[in-house]
This record gives sequence, structure tokens and C-alpha cells, in this order.
Amino acid sequence: MYPIDLLPSPGHFVSDILSLVRSLQASRRVTPDAQPSPADFDVNIVTNTGFLPPSPLPNLQKPYDIWEDALAEAQRVLKLGENLPETHTEERAAGELWRERIRSMPVLETDSLLADSQLLRRAHQVVAFLVHFYVHSIPPDTVSESIVVPRPLVAPLMAVSQALGIAPVVTFADVVLWNWELVDPELPVNMENMRFGRHLFSGTEAERNFYHGSARTELVGVEILNIINEYHSLPNVTEISSIFRINKLLERLSLAIEGINTSIQAMRDEVDPQVFFWEARPWWNGSASGSFAPAWIYEGVADSSKLDLCGPSAGQSSVMHALDLFLDIDHKLQQRRYPAPSQSNKKADHGFMERMRRYMPGKHRAYLESIARSPRPLRSVAQETPVVREYYNAAVGTLKKLRDLHMRVACLYVVTMSRGKPPPGCPMAAVMRRMEREAARQGPVTGTGGNELSLLLKAGRDATTRAFLTTN
Repeated sequence: MYPIDLLPSPGHFVSDILSLVRSLQASRRVTPDAQPSPADFDVNIVTNTGFLPPSPLPNLQKPYDIWEDALAEAQRVLKLGENLPETHTEERAAGELWRERIRSMPVLETDSLLADSQLLRRAHQVVAFLVHFYVHSIPPDTVSESIVVPRPLVAPLMAVSQALGIAPVVTFADVVLWNWELVDPELPVNMENMRFGRHLFSGTEAERNFYHGSARTELVGVEILNIINEYHSLPNVTEISSIFRINKLLERLSLAIEGINTSIQAMRDEVDPQVFFWEARPWWNGSASGSFAPAWIYEGVADSSKLDLCGPSAGQSSVMHALDLFLDIDHKLQQRRYPAPSQSNKKADHGFMERMRRYMPGKHRAYLESIARSPRPLRSVAQETPVVREYYNAAVGTLKKLRDLHMRVACLYVVTMSRGKPPPGCPMAAVMRRMEREAARQGPVTGTGGNELSLLLKAGRDATTRAFLTTN
């Protein structure tokens, strides 16, 4: 630690010193017991990959290479089913032939994968992609009320999902955290040497750039994980050096959140909204993505409706959950804070964030739980330590700006696109089918998880606002 790190910023020096005595008297947090390290939860802050694995996922070998081959073929021949009118007989036939091969596959045991977490991740990624390719390549006019996902996919996906503690469907981890390879295997793992979008559904640059931008945000967020680790590694929070260190950490936290803000801003120039909405996004929808969608029946599962099958969502980003938990953002409205929740806040899905954690790898979920169980929560320390409050509020304010931006981006990419025209070349029959489904649903625009999007985002922003501490 450098001596300068022990000093407050020049602009705050006088007020910080004047309140320091009160802070030391108010704060009585003792040294915590030894905490597990991030590495115990597959959180890689040493390699600066955070929730991403420290190396790319390897391809599966025999007998599991049949899954790899099926995925490679799917990316070559399959089209989005709703974009295949009856006149596209050849493409429909190619899709049905691929699905027939899937139904005819042997049901493979996965016990030999259990000892290697990278192979388990790869198996989940490949088979989950196959499930979404299988479902969404079926033309809607051939579907009744449900789609049966065949046992050769269901059995191994359920097994590896249980081993990883993750949902048996395509998740944020599959399309972002695990969906990359190295440009040059001889060079280190860093953003410049990582190629994202190893697997695509639509084959579009909009989809690839969306994965790239999301992963960039995750890597920028590694600084947040370092800050959380440094905070929990402090011997106590009552000594002068510790209090000044907390304020330095909070200054760094504000800068890290601003970095995420910049990353999201950049995606607006990288991802075409029309292509994103009409060609990429439909592939991510899961069984719970709106009442108008056919239910997915997992063959051999007693009750598929009890499975978590929403599909991937930005709400499954573990780094954002870690940030919320560290700052104690109350999404469930369990705390009495000011201002009181609005009526629209009360109508929002308060369990959304907690439910999204079920789509994360189990160790990442355990990491978040460890933050939530902190014996000295940051917000409580800031509440009891006047000198820390301004720095804490500054970090909360930066997070609120990020959520304001997220609302604008979501409005552009989802809400506005749902009411606009498709890109040139999109079959008119597909346009009409989607418009009919939207009209039949007779409700507001939803995210990929089937939740009312604007209501959900506004509730998240307002929950962040209520985290501000009074400075009187």
C-alpha cells in the first residue's frame, strides 16, 4: 500500500477530517473470520477474466463429437423457422432432416465428463445450443401447443446442468462467458486476443457484436470483483487507514461502473438494432418467453413446466449481480427506504434478479451468496461512518446513470424495434406471424425471459435510487 492511498482526495480533505472522529466512534465493525477466495467460486481475478473461464472451452472428443458435428451442421443449414414460409420447401426439408438425425442419436452418458469442469461447460453449451436450434428451426405452422425436445438432447443436458448447477437451457454463460476462442493460442488471454461469438444462431455480425460487447462489459467488470475482494480483505473497517482505503475503493468503483457505461454505449454503434431484434433475438427465446410461445416438453422429464427454461438474458450477468449485492440494492423491496416505491414499482417482478441467478453456474451463484452474507455490509458501514457516505452515494449515483442508459438502449433495441419495420429481405409471412402473435398477446413488450421490459428496468433503476444515504 502506498502512503498516498491513505489520504483522502484533496477536495474532500477538510470535511473528511472533521467527520473522521465521529466515524470512528460510530463504526464498531470487527475483523471478520477468514473468507473464501474468489478462486474457490471459479471467479478468476488473478487471470483478469472474472466470471469467464481462464482458457477457451475445448472441443468434445468421442463419443461426444456427434454433438459437435450436429452443432456445426446446424450453423450451416438451419434457418429460423418463422422465416420459412411453405414455399421454402428445400430449406424446410433440410431442417427436418437435421432434426430427424437429432431424434435418432444415441442417448449418451455423461459420467466421464464429471471430472473436468471445462468439458462439462462445453457439453452444456453445445447441447443447449442444439436444443434452441431444434426448437426454433421448426416452422410455426407445423407446431400445435407444444414442442417435444427429444431425449438424446434432454438426458445429457439435464445431467450436465445438474453437475454445473445451471439451468438446462441456453444461458448468458453459454452465449457470452463461454462463447470465445483465442485469436492466437500462443499469446495471453486478453480482450485483444479473444474472438467472441464462436457459435452463432443467426450468423449475423449483429449477434457476434452483441456477444463481444457483453463480454467486454464482463471483463471491464473484473475491476469491480477486485474491489469487492479488497474490501472483504481489509483487517477491519474502524482504523483510519481502513476508512480511507474504503473511500479509495469506492472512487475506483465509480470509475469501473463508468467503464461499463462506456462499453454499453459502444454497443450502440456495433449492433444493428433491426438485425438484432428480427434475426438474432428470436433464437434466444425459451419456453417461458411469453404466453404466445409453444411450451417446451423435455422428453423423459416428469414436469417440464417446473424447469428454468427462459433462455439467456443480460439479467444473468453475475458481475452486475455482484455489484448490486455489494452496494445493497434492494430489488425485492424488503427494506424501508426513501422514496417509497411507486405503484408501478410494486407491480414489477421483484423476484426477477433472484430467479436469474438460477441460470448462472452454481459456483458463481455461491459467490454472490457469499457477498450477500458479508458480516460487514458496505452500505451499513457507510451508514455508520459519515466520512464514507459521500463516496458510497457517488458510486450509487454512477450505477443509477448506468441503469438510465440501459433503459434507453433496451427501448431502442426491443421496444422501438417491436413497433417498427423489419429489415429488407425478411419474409413478409414471418412479419405477419410475429405481428399476429404480438397482437394476440395484448400486453407490453417483454424481455427474452417473458417479463415486462420497461416496468422491470424502471423498477431496477428506482431500487438503485433508494440505496442513496442521507448526508445530514
